[in-house]
Amino acid sequence: MLLDGRAVRSCVTHAAQASGKKVTTIEGLERGGRLHPVQEAFLREQAFQCGYCTSGMIVSAVGLLAGKPDADDPEIAGALAGNVCRCGTYPRILAAVRRASAAMKKERA
Repeated sequence: MLLDGRAVRSCVTHAAQASGKKVTTIEGLERGGRLHPVQEAFLREQAFQCGYCTSGMIVSAVGLLAGKPDADDPEIAGALAGNVCRCGTYPRILAAVRRASAAMKKERA
C-alpha cells in the first residue's frame, strides 16, 4: 500500500503508523474509471501470471515513479525487491514499469 504516496508493506505496517496519513491500496489507484498507467502497462505487457505479486508490484512501482519518474532498471528492481514473483515474470514487470513511466511522461507533457 501507499502511505502518503510512499510504498510500504501492509503486512508489517501497524494501523497506528497509518494514523492521519493517506492510505492508498491497489483498488484506489484508478481515477474516473480509468486504470492507473502502471496498471494499464501491466496488462499490456502481460506482466503477471498467477497474480500473487501483482498488487504489491504495481503499488511499489506507483510509489517509485511518483518520486523518481525516470527510474532506470536497477532502481526499478530495487524498488520492487520486497515483492516476490513466483512465476518469474520479472522481465515483463520491468518492461511494464518502463512503459508506465513513458506513458506518465506523455500525460505530464
